[in-house]
Amino acid sequence: MVRSYKIEKGTIIPSNEESAPVLVYVNPTIEERDILVGDCNINSHTLQSALDPDELSRIEFESDHAAIILKRPQNYSAADEFLFKVSSIGIFWFREKLIILLMEDIQLFDGKIFSKVNSMGDLVLKIILRIIYHYIDHLKVINMISDSLEQKINTSMRNKYLINLFTLEKSLVYYLNAINANAVVIERIKNNSMRLGLQKEEIELLDDIIIENSQCLKQAEIYSNILANLMDARVSIVSNNLNILMKTLNLITIGIMVPTLVVSAFSMNVAIPMQHHPHAFWFIMSLALASVLIFMFFWKLKKW
Repeated sequence: MVRSYKIEKGTIIPSNEESAPVLVYVNPTIEERDILVGDCNINSHTLQSALDPDELSRIEFESDHAAIILKRPQNYSAADEFLFKVSSIGIFWFREKLIILLMEDIQLFDGKIFSKVNSMGDLVLKIILRIIYHYIDHLKVINMISDSLEQKINTSMRNKYLINLFTLEKSLVYYLNAINANAVVIERIKNNSMRLGLQKEEIELLDDIIIENSQCLKQAEIYSNILANLMDARVSIVSNNLNILMKTLNLITIGIMVPTLVVSAFSMNVAIPMQHHPHAFWFIMSLALASVLIFMFFWKLKKW
């Protein structure tokens, strides 16, 4: 599926023109890929890399365009079970045209950062900035989920919440690698700003993007370190809760065994004292109750 856009009065608007300057391909078909390779002179390997979620971020310079592959956060769904994945986006930057490749259909030009677009270079940089903001939004969600799971772990014996926490930590590792790889590409864009034809305002925006990406990377590192450092403590809390539960069950078992021992002693098939006494039953029950009270007093005395 392909969508066409154009820049008009500083905004990105849909276009029905075949020669629209901005083309967005969502999971392109074989025919569309052949057109991109044949008519647009896009390298077939680079095209496949732009659609591969495991491909590393990079920038390549061809004779008539620059091919940029970046890692972006994949849209989260409940079926992912707290696993935040990353995907790839391919940006093929021609002098008068921009081709964008995606594997999933997303609102690429949403947000107020696209309210004023002056050129193709400005659009490319704002797409990169939008990706960074997307990472920051996901990191905030991960932090909120982590806090919620921490409270549940403190009071639950189930392994489900620990597994969810491990999944979040795995997601942060993916994000760290992706953000760090994007940082290398952004730095290369700055080093080749003259070759890409970036204007002074666009270079200033690029400097802001580098700062934003650096802050995003540090935020992801902090969240990852917090999860990694507290994981052992949370496992210890679960083990401690289990020990407390087992201790309570053992004390209850011993408390039941004490009166059972008293009653069992008077139930043997041999001659015993008071076996013909009319109030023998109540006497035995009183001894059993007294044994429970003595055990409870001993329990309190030992502060078990």
